[in-house]
Amino acid sequence: MLSFLRGIIHSKVGMIVTFGILIVIALAFAAGDVTGLASGGGILGHPLAAVDGEKVTADDIRRRAQDEIRSARQQQPDLDMATFVRAGGVESLITRSLTGLALETFGEEQGMRVSRALIGSELKAIPAFAGATGQFDQQAYLRLIAQRGMTDAQVQREIARETMAQFLIVPTVGASQVPQQLALRYASLLLERRAGQAALIPASVSGPAPTDAEVQDWYKRNVARYTTPERRVIRYALVTPQQVAAQAVPSDAEIQKAYDADKAKYAPKPLRDVTLATVLDQKAAQALAAKVKGGTPLAAAARAAGLEARTITAVEQSALASQTSPSVAAALFAASQGNVVGPVRGSIGFVVARVEKVTQDPGKTLAQARPEIVAALTKQKANDAIGKIRDAVEDALADNANIAEVARDQKLTVLATPAVLSSGINPDQPQAQPDATLAPVIAAGFAAEDGDTPTTVGIGQDGGFAIAALDRIVPATPIPLAQARAKVVADLTADRARRAAQAAANAIVAKVNAGTPLAAAVAQAGVKAPVERVEATRAQITANQGQVNPVLAMMFGMKQGSARAIQAPDGRGWLVLRVEQIVPGDASKQPAAIQATRADLGRSIGGEYAQQFANAVAAAQGAKRYPDAIATLKKDLLGGDANQ
Repeated sequence: MLSFLRGIIHSKVGMIVTFGILIVIALAFAAGDVTGLASGGGILGHPLAAVDGEKVTADDIRRRAQDEIRSARQQQPDLDMATFVRAGGVESLITRSLTGLALETFGEEQGMRVSRALIGSELKAIPAFAGATGQFDQQAYLRLIAQRGMTDAQVQREIARETMAQFLIVPTVGASQVPQQLALRYASLLLERRAGQAALIPASVSGPAPTDAEVQDWYKRNVARYTTPERRVIRYALVTPQQVAAQAVPSDAEIQKAYDADKAKYAPKPLRDVTLATVLDQKAAQALAAKVKGGTPLAAAARAAGLEARTITAVEQSALASQTSPSVAAALFAASQGNVVGPVRGSIGFVVARVEKVTQDPGKTLAQARPEIVAALTKQKANDAIGKIRDAVEDALADNANIAEVARDQKLTVLATPAVLSSGINPDQPQAQPDATLAPVIAAGFAAEDGDTPTTVGIGQDGGFAIAALDRIVPATPIPLAQARAKVVADLTADRARRAAQAAANAIVAKVNAGTPLAAAVAQAGVKAPVERVEATRAQITANQGQVNPVLAMMFGMKQGSARAIQAPDGRGWLVLRVEQIVPGDASKQPAAIQATRADLGRSIGGEYAQQFANAVAAAQGAKRYPDAIATLKKDLLGGDANQ
């Protein structure tokens, strides 16, 4: 709520690049590339920002961006560098790095230090550095960071910096107390009501058709709209239970052995239907038992005593013992049908029970149990066979075997996808639905880079797996204008209509703000647009499952008597909105609303305090940014076009 009320907007990429260098270290090592984690002070490149002599360089941020995208693709396979940059990813990375440096220098000035022992414990917690025993392996650690071009000092410096940041930030994040008066102000804000008028200026198509020159110009300026995204061809080989079916058929000896090992399950056994009531006091339990033995049904007697009896049907003695106690189960299975047992000490209190019915489970002969035993053994043997194949495959891949070699050794068939998008769709056959079974294969292919070793991925729910290898990358390719012409013309025409509607809306806004009534201004513009009354409370801004209504958000950011224009959320034109009345909210007589707001604010106030603290530290430490260098880096990441 606090973030919403203050107008803070977080992009998708902004959520991806959350503060936490140590987490990024673990993810990057797991992904096989940590080159982007070297300290900014140790990488040559133009400084983008600096604090207290420490620099954030272009090379540092470029490599961190690559790591962020690689990790984020596990959730957003189609994320690319252009999207990352346009959504503010570079600025977020610079802020995170600069804040980390500022917090580190601030902490050191306060006399705080991160011990080598603490750095070591954090380092040992990173799964990528674990050996065969699951414990930290020093040789594996040194070998891995050497492969990635890092030094032990660089890794330890990053961990020390993150740990210092945690020392300073975590206590602040934990704050949750919100003053009553602050909660009252925010609760009152939510009750604020506004009323006004709105008119939709439609985006209607009119005028001559676009000329060839206009179509070509639009196409060039908006070529990204008509570009097929990057596609990939992925080679794969499947291993499924059907392929090991012959090895999974259990023999008669195995079936007999399984039956013998589980004789207790298939042996005849007595069953009981029982009704029980648990009483905490022994004397009360004795009185209840006497009443039941006198002829009163146990359920009725228990209810009269303020208790609730329960009935368990067709239960074995072992199962009953686990639900009550061994002594209660033994007493009930020693009693005959209709007998009342107890009080007997249970796991909690004393149990009074009645044997309602005695039956016998005849058990199962080998012939009767055979189908379920065969099914269980077949599944187990198939899983074992697949597991052996997967172990052999992964050992071969670890020895740098390619997919063709592995497939030949395991007698598998190598297939290949067409050039598909990250969704699995083939743009050449857009109507064909992608094979859901291959979704993990597609994901693995889009997570790989050229030259990466093939990987194994699970498929389906039956234990099968696939070997996936990136075959080739088909770069994003513009669709020729001849093929895209119909869509280009439609988009250009729609854009003209939107611009005309925007111009009309802006003209109407100017007249309304000059004193002309909205209805009159609309009429003078020659637009057929009915003027409607709108009324809402501030709380309604996020009423649609938390999604911000842009029209209402604008309405609550305007002065009384003013008018503004905004594009209609459905794209049908432009809305002209005039605020006529503002009624302040007053939650002073609604204690429940104040308490709810106070609790809601308490869940986010810690993060707000932490952000303000970090900003204050950065300012106090003299953190500086170099906009020209940042713009140059973004242009470079976008392939030379900063306006993409």
